[in-house]
Amino acid sequence: MSKFWSPRVRELTPYVPGEQPRERLIKLNTNENPYPPAPGVGAVLREFRTDHLRLYPDPESRALREALALEFGVEAEQVFVGNGSDEVLALAFQAFFCQEKPLEMPEITYSFYPVYCRLYGIERRALPLTASHEVDLNAFSAGSGGAIFANPNAPTGHGHGRDAIEALLGRVTESVVLVDEAYVDFGGESATPLVARFPNLLVTGTFSKSRSLAGLRLGYAVGSRELIEGLNRVKDSFNSYPIDSLASAVAIAALEDREHFEACREKVITTRERTRGRLEKLGFKVLPSRTNFVLVSHPEHDAAQLFVGLRERGILVRHFNTEALRDYLRITIGTEDEMDSLMEALEAICR
Repeated sequence: MSKFWSPRVRELTPYVPGEQPRERLIKLNTNENPYPPAPGVGAVLREFRTDHLRLYPDPESRALREALALEFGVEAEQVFVGNGSDEVLALAFQAFFCQEKPLEMPEITYSFYPVYCRLYGIERRALPLTASHEVDLNAFSAGSGGAIFANPNAPTGHGHGRDAIEALLGRVTESVVLVDEAYVDFGGESATPLVARFPNLLVTGTFSKSRSLAGLRLGYAVGSRELIEGLNRVKDSFNSYPIDSLASAVAIAALEDREHFEACREKVITTRERTRGRLEKLGFKVLPSRTNFVLVSHPEHDAAQLFVGLRERGILVRHFNTEALRDYLRITIGTEDEMDSLMEALEAICR
């Protein structure tokens, strides 16, 4: 540690992202989409006038926000955009959760949430999952400093329906409820239609998963005008130009191609269910998933050793070396060929 670091930096334990290997591997560890983005994205990249890059982009990202507003049936003033949903989440923590009361979140969920709490000095209250590895919405209290959870949850994969979210919002009315919908397009039910009725609801999403744009870094939030104004106040105190003009044009092209989006989404869901059945036949316990990954364990094989065995065979999955998750592997859904290779490797290891 450097003597020049501020005290809070010394206390941080940063988020550890999934490995981005340099060698050629079948990469099933970071929940990227196995299919390319919409063809219109390529057209934007080919035709984009580089002369535009000498100018600052629109600080309000108006065109992109209008496209997202059309997608979700809201006004542009109810949409916020940032560099990936991670940045949107970080700004939301600053805008809404720096409270005297603790922020409530599931004990097992997206591991960036506790990192933000430590960064901003937010007290965190972790709520256990149910016996069936579901986020327990009944455990969230009305008197907290806010609530946040991923729906569907990561890395467990379970998702609550909109009615359950509505019931939660009927109880928690005096603080922000943030629903992180990074994986909702793979079988979940979005809470965005509830924004019109619940001014404390903020829904975040990303272009990284179902839109195949993880390399571009684009995320968004949908909420009441008051919540979006709060996010803009923080954003404009940090970085007034977060979305570059090329990224905005690419994102709009991705949104416009609904046919490509639906086709890729359905392929991932179909492959996920096929893979689930094959894993269960091999003796794995597979948690129900509404995402583009599955969380699995095997009663006779150590997860860390399975991870190593797969890596030796050129396949990279995710193993979380934590007390709650050390018996599990998280496996991203790839193409049919990639999942065939995964199953062949697991059959060789487990026999």
